Amino acid sequence: MDGGFTLGDSADFDGVDDDLIFQRIDSGEIIYSNPSAKYKLVGPYVIGNKLGEGSYAKVKECLHSETLQRCAVKIMKQKTLRKIPHGTENVKREIKLLRNLKHNNVIRLLDVHYNEEKGKIYMMMEYCVAGLQEMLDRSPEKKFPIWQAHGYFVQLLDGLQYLHSRGVVHKDVKPGNLLLTCDHTLKITDFGVAEQVEVLQGNDLITCSQGSPMFQPPEVAGGSHTHYPGYKLDVWSSGCTLFNFTSGKYPFNGSNIFRIFESVCHEALVVPSDLDESLGDLLQQMLNKDPFKRISLQEAKTHRWVQQSHPRDPEDEGVSVWGKRGVHDPHQCSVIPFLQCHHFPDETRPYITEREINAAEAGMAVFESADNSKTASNTRRKRRKPTSCITFKSLANCNQS
Repeated sequence: MDGGFTLGDSADFDGVDDDLIFQRIDSGEIIYSNPSAKYKLVGPYVIGNKLGEGSYAKVKECLHSETLQRCAVKIMKQKTLRKIPHGTENVKREIKLLRNLKHNNVIRLLDVHYNEEKGKIYMMMEYCVAGLQEMLDRSPEKKFPIWQAHGYFVQLLDGLQYLHSRGVVHKDVKPGNLLLTCDHTLKITDFGVAEQVEVLQGNDLITCSQGSPMFQPPEVAGGSHTHYPGYKLDVWSSGCTLFNFTSGKYPFNGSNIFRIFESVCHEALVVPSDLDESLGDLLQQMLNKDPFKRISLQEAKTHRWVQQSHPRDPEDEGVSVWGKRGVHDPHQCSVIPFLQCHHFPDETRPYITEREINAAEAGMAVFESADNSKTASNTRRKRRKPTSCITFKSLANCNQS
């Protein structure tokens, strides 16, 4: 055998790119490679599998290698951020804001790491198991039962009230920016377009909003106001979110951004007839087109629909946080194999040479010959053919495929 046979010698062997499986080594003698699992370490954090991906960032699972705290890491490339309007500034603002925020309903920033050589930013965040938008998408009617919507909305109001008490206007409240932990605690996340109101300013007036079009108030959609109340902007988007929670629809919609803004500015709010009167009244007050007549967060918290009890129907399971078990099962931690490689590196030999295989085969032949001589039968024993690894002591480290 000249240099040995490898699957890499036949590009069409199985229709799979062999470079994804076998590591090519410039040696004609090495015919088997067993590379150990690779892991990535960022500071003390071991990086796991990808949880999601956005327009400018990837989110992966990670684990602190010493405390074993499970978290999510938001990975951003600086060259990508530079291509997005205000991308770098938004990330810097988000980091600055989150470092000073601490509330049960606001996502917590655990750590930040920078890799100047690769031009990457790593934001270690509190781990969440589901997003409300994903849950709505899984629901057959694209909405939550009233009792479930009420529970999430009350937590949203608590989190926003805390943010406003710290002078922070979120400006992009929507189901896609609301996450849940295992115990159904709601977390407000994504502060990339949030704004800190200056204390000396004496009011909450802001001059711009970069949020999602279907959640923007008339004072933004109309473009006629140069300054508008920031806190009332969050009230409007929270009202749109509640409308979406309970109806599966958006209060104002259109085929494009211009039609959406036209609907927001000029069309009257139509509350679905299947929603009760008190909920309809709350939506009307939160989605008042005049920001100065729109109710405040405190008034929303004391509204009778919010204060009411909404018992759960024993037969109504609601929309599950978990979804379908499988690839994205939140009970499975993808970091464990990488963590094991970090603390207990594989010390087995990464390759096997042709010389060792030939020696093993020769030893096996001698063993079988001696065994045959001891038998009285002249029947020739069939030589057992190994399927993937040679079962010989010198090759004990060869892993079965």
